[in-house]
Amino acid sequence: MVGLYQERCYRKIVRCEDLHSFSVRVGESDLFVLAGENRSARIEYILRQERENILVYGKEYPEFAKTLFPLVVKPFAPPVCHIMASVSKIAGVGPMAAVAGALNDMIDEDLSENNELIIENGGDLSIRSQKDRVAAIYAGEHSPFTNRIGLILPGGCRWGVCTSSGVIGPSISLGKADAVTVIAETSALADAWATALANRVQNENDIEGVLDLFNTMEGVKGIIAVKGEKLGIRGEIELVPLK
Repeated sequence: MVGLYQERCYRKIVRCEDLHSFSVRVGESDLFVLAGENRSARIEYILRQERENILVYGKEYPEFAKTLFPLVVKPFAPPVCHIMASVSKIAGVGPMAAVAGALNDMIDEDLSENNELIIENGGDLSIRSQKDRVAAIYAGEHSPFTNRIGLILPGGCRWGVCTSSGVIGPSISLGKADAVTVIAETSALADAWATALANRVQNENDIEGVLDLFNTMEGVKGIIAVKGEKLGIRGEIELVPLK
């Protein structure tokens, strides 16, 4: 959870005129939220609490915060740590690969009475809306696909939409993908799988192999993988042009 702050330039193009928009920052966590009403105080409280839970557990059990492989947490570990450990085991990565998604899910669960809640945490999304929403694909400033293709997310569902990249942002990736976006039932699951799949992409030829894993990924609704001039998709995905 330690890293340099990077300005989220892509937030400047967000358009949801029917919702209130606000930011919440605690430490390295920088959230951009769209909701039916401004719940920044409550979200900051939950974010601060859950970050502290992760940090305290990580200090007591340092391997939790360092390993790049799945591990079993203690029964008394905070719920957020159990979520991270559970989805990282499924995807075959370390628990911290799912930290942003897990924080999103904890906030979403706490504010479950809100019909409209979109949380963006470093490019990782938790979306709950009664309306169809469109999420833009961002694969770096020089990608031919960035902000030109949108992903339709039907209303009435909860979506986790997370992206991992080997060339964008401070997160650890063992691959060189411009972007691998995973759409799943929860943000934590999408986050873990996005990391796992992006780790496998070194060049354009690796995209097909990553997409072929889709049928083995329970709880995952779709995959979008981008490297150079190549974009591949699998699953229940509908894309629309943005420009």
